[in-house]
Amino acid sequence: MPDPFQRVAAATPPKLAHQIRGLSDRTIAWLFVAPTIFLLLAVNIFPLLWTIRLSLTNFRTNRPNNAVEWVGIENYRKILTNPDTWASLQATAHFLIWTITLQVLIGFTLAYLINKKFRSNDLWTTLIVLPMMLSPAVVGNFWTFLYQPQIGLFNYFIAFLTGADPASFSMIGEVALAPWAIIIVDTWMWTPFVMLICLAGLRSIPPSIYEAAECDRASKWRQFWTITLPMALPFLMLAVLFRGIENFKMFDLVVQLTGGGPGATTQLTSIDLKREAFEKWRTGYASAYAVILFVTVFGLASIYVKALNKVKDR
Repeated sequence: MPDPFQRVAAATPPKLAHQIRGLSDRTIAWLFVAPTIFLLLAVNIFPLLWTIRLSLTNFRTNRPNNAVEWVGIENYRKILTNPDTWASLQATAHFLIWTITLQVLIGFTLAYLINKKFRSNDLWTTLIVLPMMLSPAVVGNFWTFLYQPQIGLFNYFIAFLTGADPASFSMIGEVALAPWAIIIVDTWMWTPFVMLICLAGLRSIPPSIYEAAECDRASKWRQFWTITLPMALPFLMLAVLFRGIENFKMFDLVVQLTGGGPGATTQLTSIDLKREAFEKWRTGYASAYAVILFVTVFGLASIYVKALNKVKDR
């Protein structure tokens, strides 16, 4: 009985079979890769090039019949000289630094504890991972309810610390506390993601290394600093990269919790971009804003990946 390859060869028309035999391995490889390249160009590259083109014009989506004027780099100049842009970047940096710091510290601690085999280990792992399985809309509504006056537990605690009246106090309504309200929610939701990456790193460490360290009478503290942390560091850095990119684009959770207010303390760059594009309909200006954010994220991520590769090569 002929094998599948022989049946396929027999079913192939002679003319087509002759043409295929004349193709090199490199050409056949390109034929397989070509659909993926075409899809990548259509989905990623073309929209990027079109956005760059729009960023050099004064195009407005709500006025499609108006003449489109070529303004060059004027949109970029206005954005980079606008104080509101730098205020949004400062608010975004504050959000990024605190969320990543808290998520890495708490996530790595949870991964370290779960990596130690104990009773009901799997149950606790499942419970900890549950928040990241929820959609941001559900999480936003849930935490908005918790932050409401006379209901939210956090409101009573913070009101007690600040001396405010719990009956009318709400964290998301306070200019100074609204950013921390968002940081708490994002940390609650995405710390499990960081924990899973760190847990994968901890479980990739060969047990024989710890056995050799115990033979050398190394303490648990020394094993942590000389074995556990250095070998898990690439995974930690990878978690920081993923969460940094995602939080730089944070939009849905912030809008769900605060609507982009109060004031400029929660006016992240993504919120600013959304208002320019879909409230003011300044499409060309918003496109320039998007290009600036893309270059910023891409540049920082490229530098960070180089540092990550150096750590992995040690």
